[in-house]
Amino acid sequence: MTTLRKAPVDHPVNELIAGRWSPRGLSERRVEPATLAQMFEAARWAPSSFNEQPWSYIVATRDQPEAFEKLGSLLVEGNAWARRGYVLALSVATLGFQRNGKPNVHAWHDVGAASENLFLQAAALGIGMHEMAGFDRERARQVYGLDAGHDPVAMIAIGYPGNPADLPEPLRSREAAPRQRRPIREFVFEGEWGKAAGFAR
Repeated sequence: MTTLRKAPVDHPVNELIAGRWSPRGLSERRVEPATLAQMFEAARWAPSSFNEQPWSYIVATRDQPEAFEKLGSLLVEGNAWARRGYVLALSVATLGFQRNGKPNVHAWHDVGAASENLFLQAAALGIGMHEMAGFDRERARQVYGLDAGHDPVAMIAIGYPGNPADLPEPLRSREAAPRQRRPIREFVFEGEWGKAAGFAR
């Protein structure tokens, strides 16, 4: 099985970008430490404001049952499927610039850039990833001792592809649903807000 699921693009893009998606059907198959290192090395080289690299990840695998359960306990009930994968992770944003102590209003953006690198490297290695907003952020702060300068951003399920038929409905149907995105004319503007850029029309 593959993690790649080709998107119906309107304009040609890199095959890895077109094929990357966020499956819920993950397996318990072990992801080797060297493979995880490759993925997080990709995250390491994401761009960031002033090269501050304001991203951190708390990670647990099935080989660490207590740590895995600790992360898994943060998930809302609707995301219980995420425990099927081999790895759980929590992305965290550092909210202040180390260079001058001022607020870094781009921190969440840069964490997203690092996570997209992580996603693409995972896809290249045949591994699925799915980010989730459905988790208890305040409990995450308490459980991991995060101070006011660090924000929990997203939970991430990581693993090799599993069998979507093992998912309950409606998740099973979502796995097979057509991939959709807004056309670029709806979000790429020029001249004024809401006016589609010439190349995007």
